[in-house]
Amino acid sequence: MPARDPDAPADQATEEEAALMAATLDELRRTGAADHALRVGEAFPDFLLPEAEGRLVELADLLAAGPAVLTFFRGDWCPFCRAALDALEAALPEIRAAGGSLAAVMPETGGRALDAKRRRRLGYRILADVDNGLAMACGIAFRVPGAYRAAMDEAGIDLGVRQGNAAWFLPVPATFVIDRDGVLRWSFVELDFSRRAQPAAILAALRGLG
Repeated sequence: MPARDPDAPADQATEEEAALMAATLDELRRTGAADHALRVGEAFPDFLLPEAEGRLVELADLLAAGPAVLTFFRGDWCPFCRAALDALEAALPEIRAAGGSLAAVMPETGGRALDAKRRRRLGYRILADVDNGLAMACGIAFRVPGAYRAAMDEAGIDLGVRQGNAAWFLPVPATFVIDRDGVLRWSFVELDFSRRAQPAAILAALRGLG
């Protein structure tokens, strides 16, 4: 195993890892990494992305039967992402009962979306956001700061290989609830990648659409 995970949970992180996470968050705030995130009331960008099994999916497909929940995660290498994906899987019956569909978006290519779906036994769509195009359209893509990139390299997490490009961009952890007209009705955008939208809040947003 390579060096320790730079995203080790706070209660397991060394002082050096905790300082790296704090410095990374400070840098993302300083550069306004989420300042241009899509806002409630705006139209959600249309898209055409491959899902894990290879079929192309567009926004209209997600909205065909009702509102959609779209959540962005960084990759199956991220422990906070894994926990969030599992929590959404547990909430999937309630999301569907509230009339919603659920899809998760990841920036990794080369079959990694299918690997993540199978590994975590997920019953919802996983979409591959090639070159972070949808994340950029939503205003939530950022270039990985140098110190954090060095820590990822040391831990054996090579985004160039995982994403199929050398840009080293990641999405800010974000979850969006979109109504049937394609309008954003609720959002959670958080630079601190240890924090994620809670299923209870997502369900409340869905049920509030009436």
